[in-house]
Amino acid sequence: MKTPIALLAACLILAAHAAAAPDKPNIVLVLFDDLGYGEPKSYRAASKLETPRLDRLAAEGMHFTDAHSAAAVCTPTRYGLLTGRYPSRIGQYGVLTTFSPPIIPESRLTLPAFLKRHGYQTACIGKWHLGLQWEKKAGTESMVPIGSRITSGPNQLGFDDFYGFTHARNIRTIIGQDRVVEYVTEVENQPRMISKAVQWLENREPGKPFFLYFPMCPPHTPLVPAPEFVGKSGSIDEIGKDPKYGDWLYQGDHMLGQLLDALDRKGLAANTMVIVTSDNGAAGRPYPPFRGQKTTIHEGGHRVPFIVRWPGKVPPGSRCDQTICLNDILATCADVLNDKLPEDAGEDSVSILPALLGTASQPLREATLHQSQGRDLAIRQGPWKLVFLKNRKRHLYHLTDDPGETKDLAAKHPQLVAQMTQLLKQYIAKGRSTPGTQQPSSDSVAWPMLKEKK
Repeated sequence: MKTPIALLAACLILAAHAAAAPDKPNIVLVLFDDLGYGEPKSYRAASKLETPRLDRLAAEGMHFTDAHSAAAVCTPTRYGLLTGRYPSRIGQYGVLTTFSPPIIPESRLTLPAFLKRHGYQTACIGKWHLGLQWEKKAGTESMVPIGSRITSGPNQLGFDDFYGFTHARNIRTIIGQDRVVEYVTEVENQPRMISKAVQWLENREPGKPFFLYFPMCPPHTPLVPAPEFVGKSGSIDEIGKDPKYGDWLYQGDHMLGQLLDALDRKGLAANTMVIVTSDNGAAGRPYPPFRGQKTTIHEGGHRVPFIVRWPGKVPPGSRCDQTICLNDILATCADVLNDKLPEDAGEDSVSILPALLGTASQPLREATLHQSQGRDLAIRQGPWKLVFLKNRKRHLYHLTDDPGETKDLAAKHPQLVAQMTQLLKQYIAKGRSTPGTQQPSSDSVAWPMLKEKK
């Protein structure tokens, strides 16, 4: 039996360890689908669309003006977000279908799997769109029979809990953990998702940190606002294509608000980092001053809103102009937890923690890669953006002076074109764009536009 002095000493040792242990904030990652940079008023004051909760979050945290999705379309961006790796490394440029196999192998460390190593409870509720391994292919692209089982999916990649759907063209088939559990109407889908997400927050295991990934559907099609949101946005689609667009986006913003309210009710907001962003630019809706839209290599295809609220750490109402990528969330979480990623994980992920804390004194990223659905590629370094079109033409833009990418300066700066081309080739050959040991390079998917012209 320990003496009182021995017990006191043990308690002091435990207290010292607790004091030395890194903080483990809860993390809520909300991913809008096709939310363009110019759609929230906090990013473009002239916007006629209503996103009051997102704009409130920007006032309570930090908004990034130069954040980019890993790609200009859905599936490859989600690959980059969860793995910290450029999707072009596996040749993923387009989007998957209901029966597409998984593109993330179970051997690769993912964001949720990394957080689980640190004791986090993890959940994905919403749109997956990274492929699933079905035990048996049955049904159709838009409806899979109830009871159909998946043998490789979110649960095998680090998520304790999954409730969601494969992609936006199969919004009626609902999967719970590893099997199809029900059908819903298109209108019912998103209310069901947010209800499950709030329920998960309220019923999670107390005392453990948690990671909730909530990839929603709005404003991606189908435009199916629930009855209580019809006509409530006070706006229409600015492009004039469908008056339901504003209501659908408003419903997505309201779902964000429900998550924030749940954090407040449970007393969790003070120790929760909330990250809100989008998987690519707006579909069919270019917004000034940027050129392009979803699927394109231009800024409108992949420059996205990115907002972080972290009370006591991130100054409210702050702004960051650093170039960042959604890939960076993995390395940032490692930095927050005072851990280092393995050499074969997060090869294209850079911690943005210095930017969040206001301690960054230099650019965080050496360069950033962008990709289009059509296999165009670009490398961004400082204000310069070098675009490699699939027809092997190269265009150089100075984004500070020309955010609309209207003036090709490649002919005026051949040395810069050569230097940036060489850096891109290094990233491909080394299998990574961050410091570390060389990783396997996917030469089979090397970009033909990088080959020298004859």
